[in-house]
Amino acid sequence: MGYSVGQVSSLAGVTVRTLHHYDKAGLLSPSGRSHAGYRLYSDADLARLQQILFYRALDFPLDEIAAILTDSQTGALEHLHARQRQLREEIARLQRLAEVTERAIEVQRTGVSLTPEERFDVFGEITFDLSYATEAESKWRHSEGHREAMERANAHTKEDWRQLMGEAAAWRTGLLAVFDDAEPADGERAMDLAEEHRGHLTRWFTPCPPDMHRRIADDFAADPRAFALVVPPSQQRAGLAAYLCEAVHANASRRTGSRTDSQKDREDR
Repeated sequence: MGYSVGQVSSLAGVTVRTLHHYDKAGLLSPSGRSHAGYRLYSDADLARLQQILFYRALDFPLDEIAAILTDSQTGALEHLHARQRQLREEIARLQRLAEVTERAIEVQRTGVSLTPEERFDVFGEITFDLSYATEAESKWRHSEGHREAMERANAHTKEDWRQLMGEAAAWRTGLLAVFDDAEPADGERAMDLAEEHRGHLTRWFTPCPPDMHRRIADDFAADPRAFALVVPPSQQRAGLAAYLCEAVHANASRRTGSRTDSQKDREDR
């Protein structure tokens, strides 16, 4: 008893056309024929097909598979070792491509077109979390301000970034000082630092009106990845993100002539 082409196709998960191709190529010819002249495959044929499919899964060309199946076990091992080396080289090549792609994505998402070495030299501990940058891109993709900020960031030179980060570092020193001195978040010093930060964003990225600055500060308080863009983890203090957020809101209220809740509370006492 043998198996028809249709039965083998169903059992092995290959098309009838593929089986005909293997037959024509001399790779897998059926052992028998029915009285009506139809191909019939034996159990040995199915075992050979299983071997063929195994090597096809490893991307061996058909002519090399034919050589392997007629070779000794030692010869088959040599073919497999050679294929293993090829696959490892291909994996390394694809890994390099993945790194280049990730680099391209990061440039698009963060707008920072510097090499990794330049990034370390300029940014130091400040890191860009790509997952946060991607979420921010999705969240603000319809914002004209966000588009302008990304375009301007992408146009910055290494020296621009060096100057920008120098300003940010000096501002951060001031922020840590007022926080460590227990200055109120809605006090003059803290609000002045918030205004300095707003000016920094306007100068280097996009005009930042008070309401936009509030939303940015809310992100600082809600998402550690966002806050790490302005204060690296090694310099952070418990409550610092919320403190900065409150200072930004207080300054925004000062700029727009409104009062914050804490200011109202003090005035009501």
